[in-house]
Amino acid sequence: MRSVKSLIAAGAASLFSTLAFAADMPIMPPPVYAPPPAADFGGWYLRGDIGFSNQKVKDVHYTRESAYTPMTSFNQTSAFDTAGIYGVGLGYRFNSWFRMDVTGQYRGNSNFKATDRFTATAGGVPYNGIDNYNGTKSEWLVLANAYVDLGTWWCVTPFIGAGVGGARVSIANFTDTGINNLPFTTTSFATAPTASKWNFAWAAHAGLAYAVNPNLVLELAYSYVDLGQGQTGVLSDYVGNTTGNVFKFKDITSHDLKLGVRWNFDNPPPPPMPPLIRKG
Repeated sequence: MRSVKSLIAAGAASLFSTLAFAADMPIMPPPVYAPPPAADFGGWYLRGDIGFSNQKVKDVHYTRESAYTPMTSFNQTSAFDTAGIYGVGLGYRFNSWFRMDVTGQYRGNSNFKATDRFTATAGGVPYNGIDNYNGTKSEWLVLANAYVDLGTWWCVTPFIGAGVGGARVSIANFTDTGINNLPFTTTSFATAPTASKWNFAWAAHAGLAYAVNPNLVLELAYSYVDLGQGQTGVLSDYVGNTTGNVFKFKDITSHDLKLGVRWNFDNPPPPPMPPLIRKG
């Protein structure tokens, strides 16, 4: 019996000494939680664009050099109507400042008008002439693009970029109506069937992107596009006689304005939750 009482007394003494030692220890505050730095996250995105073009051509040229030679004066004016642009693409955002995508565009029919005014000589006799051209032009444009995002302020990110690829330029409904006064006033008419030509193409981009949410980004962008050359089919006159010649459209360029949307498939993972700390 005495041994049991001795064990109880020894246990009580040990417990009281442990509590007294714990009471003397300083109270340590819980560790301060610091979330890890956000990862520079990338991912795939799908894009779509609509817009309009403002196009011009450097020169519309008849392939038979001797048509109006020897030429003593020449003046050409030309213009394209504005046309719609419709594009889709797939891209990858590597980090917060660099991304790349591949885009395909259909650039709708743009009406074309041009006028040549010239003075030439034939047999030593000078004469004047005018040629009026009409037609339509459309393109398929495929580009591989790279962009640099220049920082974000209030969810708005300015960016610049460049692209290279190919353009399939189609010229359709082309007509050439002419009048000259050699040796007396005469008129002419020629037409050409639709023809298409693939060219090397390049573009420079700049714009603003607005992040609606982590998945959805809206873009307002400008692009300068060099589409290369176009050409008509073989010309024929009003009775169907062919000349074996075509008209070439040299250095077709465009100033494009587009509204786009990007849908991000991959979102950055949410930061880990801080550890749970009980009070009291």
